[in-house]
Amino acid sequence: QVQLVESGGGSAQAGGSLRLSCVVSGYTVSSYCMGWFRQAPGKEREGVANINSAANTWYPDSVKGRFTISKDNAKNTLYLLMNSLKPEDTAMYYCAARSVAYCHTEKSFYNYWGQGTQVTVSS
Repeated sequence: QVQLVESGGGSAQAGGSLRLSCVVSGYTVSSYCMGWFRQAPGKEREGVANINSAANTWYPDSVKGRFTISKDNAKNTLYLLMNSLKPEDTAMYYCAARSVAYCHTEKSFYNYWGQGTQVTVSS
């Protein structure tokens, strides 16, 4: 059974940083695509980063240069380092995984999801 457990969310001031972690069990992080999504109240869930089995990454323009996705294969853990945080980054952040090696930006292509961790950025 695949389980994804996020942690590391919390409150930060604008300009600050947070690092999210996603510990994975029942699934090999190194072999497949994984991603981070976020959902703000009243908005659609959107992708903010993904990383494939070759460690190629993708970011939307809204977070490019500020967020960094990475994975520790030995710990079977996915990370999201968020720098230069803005109030508009406030959302519930979810870790997600696909059953294939290549990534997609659309949330419907992801098979497994964590429970989410809240990030709140104040100005």
